[in-house]
Amino acid sequence: MVSVEETVIAPADAWIAVRNVIGGPLPEIARRFSQFIAPTCPHEAVVIFTRECTGRPRKIAGVAAIVDRVTIDELDTVKRSIPPGDTYDGPAVIAGAQRRVWAVHDIGGTLLVLIPRRTQLDIRNLAAARAVFGIVATSIHQQVAQASPDFLAESRAASIERARTITELTEVHEAALSSILGTLRSSDLDDRRSRITASETASAALIALRSAPDNDRALSEEAVTTAFARLQGELRPLLRYRNVEVDYVEPPADGRPLPGEIAHAARAMVRSIVLAFTAQPTLQRLRIAWDCDGSNVLIDVRDQGAGGIDRNALSRQLSGRLKTLRGALDIESLDGWGSKVALTVPLDPPAARPNEQLLAALNARELEVLGHLAVGRRNKAIAATLGISESTVKFHVASVLKKLEVANRGEAAAIGVQAGVMARPDKVRPA
Repeated sequence: MVSVEETVIAPADAWIAVRNVIGGPLPEIARRFSQFIAPTCPHEAVVIFTRECTGRPRKIAGVAAIVDRVTIDELDTVKRSIPPGDTYDGPAVIAGAQRRVWAVHDIGGTLLVLIPRRTQLDIRNLAAARAVFGIVATSIHQQVAQASPDFLAESRAASIERARTITELTEVHEAALSSILGTLRSSDLDDRRSRITASETASAALIALRSAPDNDRALSEEAVTTAFARLQGELRPLLRYRNVEVDYVEPPADGRPLPGEIAHAARAMVRSIVLAFTAQPTLQRLRIAWDCDGSNVLIDVRDQGAGGIDRNALSRQLSGRLKTLRGALDIESLDGWGSKVALTVPLDPPAARPNEQLLAALNARELEVLGHLAVGRRNKAIAATLGISESTVKFHVASVLKKLEVANRGEAAAIGVQAGVMARPDKVRPA
């Protein structure tokens, strides 16, 4: 981390370092922030906690014994104890043990928990770390609010994995505890009081385990009416200075809850659609409707304008998110009759494809390289197409092979073809 004095002497280096923290993949932002502050704020672990990230609300870096065991409940307790905009330096229960923590509750609701190595930390360095964390928290909020395709893909993959893990753990522990209960209820045991106490303990544990999916849903889902209400709040600033009458058609109150990534994406896409409508020379009335048919969230936005929205530009703008979520788009625009945009977004992820978890480990550049491997391109052609050196391509290819757990380019290419990760012909130059 750059100290206060160094920042004054070389501000460009400081800002470049901050940019590197917020510029990479969102799931690894805690690791980059940890590396940034480590020289002046030595620590054992860093946890960034935000409920906005429905897939991975915890961003972690540091000692595995701490970061792998810290729970959402522990972080919520710390967060509730600190007013927004304040810091805390003192004891707290983290990863099942009382530890000294330094924590920041950002005004946007994101929490930073740092487990320091030293008894004393320089107040100037803490102030600098707090300031940079404010930028980090803002970056996270913007990435989530904009619901980029990368964020949606990562969030959906994480949500699927978390739900699968919860199901497996629940089944394993339920079987074990049911066996304990059966043994303790056996008439062959003499100590009646022990049986009663143990039975009560095991029963309570069973109840807690069976409620795990409910707790997960509370974290990762939004009621459809809540999501729609948030949308109205987000659209208010966009329409404040426009003389436009807006009719909001609310979804049914008993509609199926939306996965968090779907709620974020739906609001982001509606904002884009509304901006496209307001770009028309004249606009007097908008109708924005949401519905839920049990399998999809259905979004309908229409006007009574001149039918002048830019269909191609809007389609390009929405295509990334829709492709990630396997949604469908229909745009109708007729001169003098108005325009209509309809979105259909599935609530459930598709059935798992072979090697899906391995592919999820690839970053954006590695997926690009895999796409070119899938159409048979060599390193020289890939380098020319992507505008990078051949040595960089070799580095990415080696990383792809390692992450996909394959021995050669052909096996990686087969996985890419099977998963539909293939470079488009118009983006491939002759070798």
